Amino acid sequence: MLHKVSIAGLTMDPASNTPIIILKSEEDDQAIPIWIGLLEATSIASALQNIKYERPMTHDLFKNFTDMMEISIAKVEVCDLKDNTFYARIYFVSKGKNFDMDARPSDAIALALRYNAPIFVDDAVMKMSKMPEGEMEIMDTSEEGKKLADYLESLNPEDFGKFKV
Repeated sequence: MLHKVSIAGLTMDPASNTPIIILKSEEDDQAIPIWIGLLEATSIASALQNIKYERPMTHDLFKNFTDMMEISIAKVEVCDLKDNTFYARIYFVSKGKNFDMDARPSDAIALALRYNAPIFVDDAVMKMSKMPEGEMEIMDTSEEGKKLADYLESLNPEDFGKFKV
């Protein structure tokens, strides 16, 4: 089963200074944090804020190319989570045939925004991403590990500054 999600925000992980995109289920408000690269976060933020550059950035260039080839994106799906790595698929539609391909979630989301395509998360990924109820064991007991655990425990979509990177 697929769950439709929206982008609740972009934020920075204070421990690693890495951008995090927060996806939120439209059904039950479950938040899914995905750590992404700075360039992809910039691309997502520029699409969300409708910023146009004088020259096309990578995701804009890809969209320009697929537009010329009469290919569009029907949807993107965050389809798997293995060893703390999220996987996604982009579903394309063209005159000749429909096809899909593997992608990093950050690239898939950046493209979905440019096509106004819906973003979905697979049920298994939702279950694996859900914070367990009750007390959690902190594996990294260093000061940095404790800071990150505190930060992750307090994640709440309403706390995020909207699309600030």
